[in-house]
Amino acid sequence: MCGIAGQISFKDNMRCMGGVLGEMSRALAPRGPDASGSYCDDNAYLVHRRLIVIDPENGQQPMTSGDLALVYNGELYNTEEIRSDLQARGVSFRGHSDTEVVLRAYAEYGERCLDMFNGIFAFAVWNSRERKLFLARDRIGVKPLYYSLTDGGIIFASEIKALLRHPKVAPVVTSEGAAQIMLIGPACVTGSGVFRDISELPAAYCAEYSESGFEQRRYWSLKAAPHTESFEETAEHTRALITDAVKRQLVSDVPLCCFLSGGLDSSVISAIAAREFAGRGERLSTWSIDYKDNHANFRASSFQPDEDAPWVTRMAEYIGSEHNNVVLDTPALAAALDDAVTARDLPGMADVDSSLWLFCREIKKKFSVALSGECADEIFGGYPWYHRKEVLHYDGFPWTTCVPERGALMKRPLSPAEAEGFVRRAYDECISHTDYLDGENADERRMREMFVMNLEYFMDTLLTRKDRMSMAHGLEVRVPFCDYRIVEYAYNIPWEMKSCLGREKGLVRKAMEGVLPEDVLWRKKSPYPKTHNPNYGALLAEKLGELLRSDDCRLTEIVNADALRNMLDTGGTSFGKNWYGQLMTVPQIYAYMLQIERWLREYDVILR
Repeated sequence: MCGIAGQISFKDNMRCMGGVLGEMSRALAPRGPDASGSYCDDNAYLVHRRLIVIDPENGQQPMTSGDLALVYNGELYNTEEIRSDLQARGVSFRGHSDTEVVLRAYAEYGERCLDMFNGIFAFAVWNSRERKLFLARDRIGVKPLYYSLTDGGIIFASEIKALLRHPKVAPVVTSEGAAQIMLIGPACVTGSGVFRDISELPAAYCAEYSESGFEQRRYWSLKAAPHTESFEETAEHTRALITDAVKRQLVSDVPLCCFLSGGLDSSVISAIAAREFAGRGERLSTWSIDYKDNHANFRASSFQPDEDAPWVTRMAEYIGSEHNNVVLDTPALAAALDDAVTARDLPGMADVDSSLWLFCREIKKKFSVALSGECADEIFGGYPWYHRKEVLHYDGFPWTTCVPERGALMKRPLSPAEAEGFVRRAYDECISHTDYLDGENADERRMREMFVMNLEYFMDTLLTRKDRMSMAHGLEVRVPFCDYRIVEYAYNIPWEMKSCLGREKGLVRKAMEGVLPEDVLWRKKSPYPKTHNPNYGALLAEKLGELLRSDDCRLTEIVNADALRNMLDTGGTSFGKNWYGQLMTVPQIYAYMLQIERWLREYDVILR
């Protein structure tokens, strides 16, 4: 994976912009620690930071061909099929990188090449003859792409921090952006970069910029279709798709490993990968995360009935992997909250982010590529909001039912109607993208809406987290369950099949019989591992209290100080609900507030 950035201008001489674009490139250096490059003409300046994964010799960027110059961040998983198709049409290649395949495919097919790509990507192609820029992002939105429209030009980059290095992009956040932080965060409204001058190219979108202006369009969306396969055929089809996706994503010219939590999704990926490694005489390396004293502090609940650690050991022994366990302590977890903000460029998922930041830092010492099990829950129905009727039919985002409580924490407290009205606009826009079949009942229609909501908001938040925390260390993390073929297929599988035997992801469990041991296969879903140490919450409460008592507190530019003090005084009971999903409880709310403070200060945010 890599970092890309660039500027197109029809007013300024871009040959004079090396200093500014160099600064943008340096901001992206963690994404591409192995090499850098640039392209420049009168109207365009493109920069690239490279993490070498495939074809070290021939994958340098920017890559040019005739009038075209490409900067690309991503990985294609059907490279060889596209290369063969292009060769049959007389196209020749210098090397075996997927970068060259992207460039040659665009030269041959134009934007129609996107329909052929199976992968994760964000890229830009500048056509110097036609003086136009083409931008594109993968169907699921695994790889990021932000942009800022300026007078007579456009500036783009993989991350917000790079755009903010440009003097034409100011760190201004309006009341709309502040409301996103407080009412929707750590999610973002689709297409928003939170900062006034920054937008995000949404997943499955492409765009063109020329002297005629900027236009973007959606090139892929989910389509409802009748599901005609039997349960047995569906299970077999699901197994084949998942297995193929994992195998495709094992291609790498540098060392590759797998995340392993002992849960269903990471265990499936690790088991398939271990079998492939064994077939070529190699041993897979797996990695897990835990916390100091978690065993002593763990208390079972319906949400998390048991610890991960024994299941990690069970799976590592079963597949014969070389296993590595990263153990984190409370002080490091709290300290890394700041690092996570720097990586994400926004307040994020609190210690869910910072723990991953620390975890990826350790993995990068030995590996440059990893596979992870994200996104199976969103498309195969793993979360509680798929299974509990009162949450399923909640008229809003089911992972954020505390909108009135959030509104009451704002500097100018919002009424429940004001707060819910803001979120409702984003919610209505999201579910408007749902495609239904004629004759579907209310539950069937709602399941489709839930799928779309999870894909465009909850999964998007997790993918942002995964990309930023890993790429902060130059670690490429691939997510096989995000293969668009799996997503398209899962959208039309009836709910009674997905939840067979009354179990979350029951279909996946049945599909993977024989791949995993029975006890792992039917283990109850467990969330992302987090610390159970009470000292963590106490430490954050102390830090937040000190901040509110200081004379140099920026947090109160967004948050109501009295409401937050009351929350601290009551140990969080005055808030009474989770902030986001199941993992952001009271300690994570404190952490989120500390992250807002860090963000306002580090990015010198101007509130308007």
